Amino acid sequence: MNPLIVHLHGKRVGMLGDDGQQLVFQYGEAWLADTGALPLSRQLPLQAEPFVGQRVNVFFGGLLPEADSRDQIARNLGISANNDFAMLERIGGECAGAIALVPEEMEGRAPSDSGVRWLSEGEVIEIMDRLPHQPLLAGEQGLRLSLAGAQIKLPVVIDSTFGGATSLALPLGDTPSTHIIKPEPLRFPGLAENEAWCMALARRIGLDTAEARVERIGNVPCLISKRYDRVQGASGEIVRRLHQEDFCQALGYPSSRKYQQEGGPSLRECFQMIRDWSTTPVLDIRHMLDSVIFSAVTGNADAHGKNHSFLYTQDTRRMAPLYDQVCTMAWPELSTSLSMKIGSAASLAEVSPEHFKQLCGIAKLGWPMACERIKTMCRQILDATGEPQVLPELRDTTVREIVTKRAERMLSLMEKTAD
Repeated sequence: MNPLIVHLHGKRVGMLGDDGQQLVFQYGEAWLADTGALPLSRQLPLQAEPFVGQRVNVFFGGLLPEADSRDQIARNLGISANNDFAMLERIGGECAGAIALVPEEMEGRAPSDSGVRWLSEGEVIEIMDRLPHQPLLAGEQGLRLSLAGAQIKLPVVIDSTFGGATSLALPLGDTPSTHIIKPEPLRFPGLAENEAWCMALARRIGLDTAEARVERIGNVPCLISKRYDRVQGASGEIVRRLHQEDFCQALGYPSSRKYQQEGGPSLRECFQMIRDWSTTPVLDIRHMLDSVIFSAVTGNADAHGKNHSFLYTQDTRRMAPLYDQVCTMAWPELSTSLSMKIGSAASLAEVSPEHFKQLCGIAKLGWPMACERIKTMCRQILDATGEPQVLPELRDTTVREIVTKRAERMLSLMEKTAD
C-alpha cells in the first residue's frame, strides 16, 4: 500500500504508512532541518526515528469521524470502518487544524484541481438532505473532507463579502474551509438552537468561544460555526490554517476512549498537561477552569477530551476557544454522567461546591480563586439569562430554565460555603 504524504501548512512534513498491522509515521529530513518545523502532536515530537503503533493511531485516527458517521462513510467508500489508513487516504485532505494527507500520486497536482464549487440554494438544500446518508459527502469527486466527532457535519466555504449576501461553496483539493455546518439530527429536536444559545451565552459572559449561529436550510435547522482554526483576512479570504490537536490526541487517548468512565482522560490530567505544555499556562488553566464551571452550570455532561483543543504556532501552544457547548440536560433520556468527573462527582446532579474544592486539590488549583470565579460566572449567567433579548432565540424555553435554575442553585450553595 502506497504511503500518504503528510503536509502541515502546505509543507511536506513526513510519510504515513501502513505495514499491514499498524500505522507508521516518520518525519522527513527536510522538515527536521527546517527552522520553522513544528511537531504534529505532543505525542509525536520531532525525531528522525519512525513512530509505530499506538501514538500514530491516536493522532491520525483522531482526525477521523466516529460512530455511525464513520460506519456510513466506510460503507459508502467500500472500505472497512476500522481501517484508519484507507479512510485517511480517501477523505484526509481537509482536516482539523493544518494537516492534509495526500496520496503520492496526487502530490503536486495542478492548481486547477483546487478552488471551490459554488452552490445554488437548491444544491445546498439537496446536500443537507443527503448528508445523513453520505456524511462529509465522502466519495464525491474532488472532495476529501474529514472532521472528528459522531455528529453529521460538513466543512464549507462561506463568503459574505458582497452586499451582505451569503454564498456557500464546497472546498476542492487543498482549499481550506471557513465554516462547519451541522444539520440538526431528527432525534434531537432543538439541538441547533440549544448549541447556538449556549455558545452565545459563553461569549456574552466573556469566555473565549467559537462563533456560531442557527440558519434554516430548507426544512433542516443547522448550526453554522466559524472555524477557529482558520485565519481570515478583512475581506473574508483565508490567510492560513492554524494547527490544532484535541486533548485526547495530546494525551495519547484514542477517540474510542474520550470518556473518563471508559478509561479516558481526567480533569487532573488535563490541568497537568496545560501546566506542562501550554506556553501561557496561567491563562490557559483559567480558561480550562472556566470551561468546567460553564459546562457544569449549563448542564452539559458531554464535555469530553475531544471537546478541548490546543492551537499551535511556531512560538505558542494555547488552548483553543470553547466549542460544542450544549445543555445536554434538555433531553431527559440522555445520561447525566459527567464525561470527566469534577472531584468525586460523577454526574451533573451531584456537582456541588465541595466537588469543585476537591477538583482544586486534585488539579493543584487555588480554591479561593476558583470560589470567586464560580460565583462571578453564576451571577453573569443569571444576568444574561434575565435579558433574553441579548441571546439568540430559543423557541423552547427548557434550556434557559435549566441553566437559570442550575446557576441559582450553585450560587446559593457557593454563598453558604466558607472560603
